[in-house]
Amino acid sequence: MINFEALFKISYGLYIVCSGDKNLGNGFISNTVFQVTSEPARFAACCHKNNFTSGFIMDSRAFSVSVLKRDASSEIFGRFGYKSGKDFDKLAGMDIRYGDTGVPVVLNESIAFIECRLDQTIDLGTHLMFIGELVNAEILDNTKEPITYLYYRQVKKAVAPKNAPTYINRSKSEVKPMVLFSKYECPACGFIYDESAEKVKFEDLPEDWVCPACGCGKTDFIKIYQ
Repeated sequence: MINFEALFKISYGLYIVCSGDKNLGNGFISNTVFQVTSEPARFAACCHKNNFTSGFIMDSRAFSVSVLKRDASSEIFGRFGYKSGKDFDKLAGMDIRYGDTGVPVVLNESIAFIECRLDQTIDLGTHLMFIGELVNAEILDNTKEPITYLYYRQVKKAVAPKNAPTYINRSKSEVKPMVLFSKYECPACGFIYDESAEKVKFEDLPEDWVCPACGCGKTDFIKIYQ
């Protein structure tokens, strides 16, 4: 028996992992970035194979990690966690610095960043683990605390995106009662779409409909069973 609640006791941070160059780049929200060696300092970051950023990391042989502050906005999570860089330029209009390796570093709502040169790639089936040697690290704001995945879940009431290594499909293990109207929750900001109040079934909304609060896509919404 697996109690999935036990998995939420494992500690994680939340970061923006980026790669690419000045011509084209992309980034995604990750909660699986961790140090694996000290001499030399190496860091690992897991990325779904379908994630647009994975190709940039393999091509540029480098990646950056921006450490997000605790009070980071829902918009930053919606932009980098629940939208695809295949559909729009995530870096457009953002505060970007290009590091020693040439990869983009997102400075928005970040308190620190590191930059790694790719050393090894491990195939984990659905995901790739990129291991890189640290080449640069900088503190941007020493007055703020970093956000954790626990805080993200408990305070912001959000969940991991579908491509995250820690994503759990809650609907598979829940009993689905017969109801006339349903509610759907935005995993990025917690906005609730209530069919009984809106008078429009969620499934009847256009496919390009997005969360009015943070812009998260319709396909990422989670049905709430009450």
